[in-house]
Amino acid sequence: MSKFYITTSIAYVNAPPHIGYALELAQADVLARYHRLLGDDTWFLTGTDEHGTKIAKAAAAANLSPEKFTNQISEKFLSLAKVLNISNDNFIRTSDQKRHWPSAQKLWLELAERGDLYKKNYGGLYCIGHEAFIKKSDLKDDVCPLHKTKPEKIEEENWFFKLTSYKKQLKKIIESDELQILPASRKSEVLNLLDDAEDISFSRPSNPPTTAFSGTPSEAVAGEIKWGIPVPDDATQTMYVWADALSNYISAIGYADDNSQSLFKKFWPADIHLVGKDILRFHAIVWPAMLLSASLPLPKSICVHGFVTVDGEKMSKTIGNVVDPFKIIEKYGREVVRYYLLREIPSDEDGDFSEEKLKERYNGDLANGLGNLVQRVATLIENNLDGKLIYDNKLIEPSVTQKISDIVAKYKQNMESFRLHEALTNVWELISFANVYVDDKKPWAAIKHDEKEFLIIITNLMMTLHNIMFLLSPFLPETAENIAKTFGGVLKPEIDNGYEFIVKKIEGLFPRIS
Repeated sequence: MSKFYITTSIAYVNAPPHIGYALELAQADVLARYHRLLGDDTWFLTGTDEHGTKIAKAAAAANLSPEKFTNQISEKFLSLAKVLNISNDNFIRTSDQKRHWPSAQKLWLELAERGDLYKKNYGGLYCIGHEAFIKKSDLKDDVCPLHKTKPEKIEEENWFFKLTSYKKQLKKIIESDELQILPASRKSEVLNLLDDAEDISFSRPSNPPTTAFSGTPSEAVAGEIKWGIPVPDDATQTMYVWADALSNYISAIGYADDNSQSLFKKFWPADIHLVGKDILRFHAIVWPAMLLSASLPLPKSICVHGFVTVDGEKMSKTIGNVVDPFKIIEKYGREVVRYYLLREIPSDEDGDFSEEKLKERYNGDLANGLGNLVQRVATLIENNLDGKLIYDNKLIEPSVTQKISDIVAKYKQNMESFRLHEALTNVWELISFANVYVDDKKPWAAIKHDEKEFLIIITNLMMTLHNIMFLLSPFLPETAENIAKTFGGVLKPEIDNGYEFIVKKIEGLFPRIS
């Protein structure tokens, strides 16, 4: 059995989740469910990034300790995963001293032993929004173009990681697709960024200073540090957020665990890191360089999604257009929200969220398209076959088989190339084909003069609908299950000859809304 390990980025908990993170969760969930269908031993990780200056400031603004603040916000991200029916196997928090800290500190020690960490005084422009030092050339009118804030001038002594030692090696790895970056435009972007890459700050001064650390990572004491992980063997420094956060992908599967049966030995390297375009540099340059330094395998691919705008504008608290995913899910249902995000928004580009467009997709695609097809097939079986169809593969038409085969091939190609919206479009191609097939064949007329012809029509429809259920299941798992239950069955790859489809109930899957 092949293994498949997929991760989302871990959400930064300075604010509650918005609709953009719901998109990333849904995309990763589709890929995880798809690989389970393929029979792969799948591990799906998500979680929260809970350290850093921005969080400490947000906690202070809320009049809470960083610990209480992150507990509250992290719970909201965990709740979103549950409400959206995300099938993650694990949820990692970087504030978890038992699970995360030991691995983060072990990785630090590996980099130090390699000679890739050094200490120096540094002065630069620090963007709180990025949690990173940025160049003056990156600013627009002295303001960060992404966060619309002016960076702070900071001079301090930090630990630095020798990123430049790995530039040439990384360039070859990325150019050869040993580390695949999708879409291809993002690969070009990373190669351009790599040309200008410099050694990167890996720590910030602790205030108050940390207790000196030596020996096992678990000896670190949380109460004695600034909000972050203490640097091993240096009481004056706290791990910089990226040195800390990126290691979640190995900490969650037990990198610090010496057990030969650990999940790390089973699942690493990751098959897919799914991230937003704003953190691509860290995942495609900094993280792989860290892994090379530690002599660890690199992830196989990085899939990059864009931003979600709202009615054409970037989400902003100032504008007041931040979409609360919990409210949208409560109003329309999670399957509808999943469908809209995964169909309307291109997987690898920016996309727009609009309630009006959501309603259009609901009525046009879910109600009139899928719901109508299920209703028609179920009604035909109930009214003309006493609710039971015995499947006979001899009745399947070669043209129908070929159509399904062609669409499935396109679907698989799109799934493998991170074109999830196109794969979902392929499913609707099959739904449209089936609805047109009903209109052309007119089974309600055939039953009056030729029962055999009716059986041929309904059997081909049922076989097509079975394939629709299966292809749809990674995207809309509950809908696929409900369709299967309508015909008295369960989801499975193949239909056995002689299998009995028994109509259990006929209810509108997606009643039209106004």
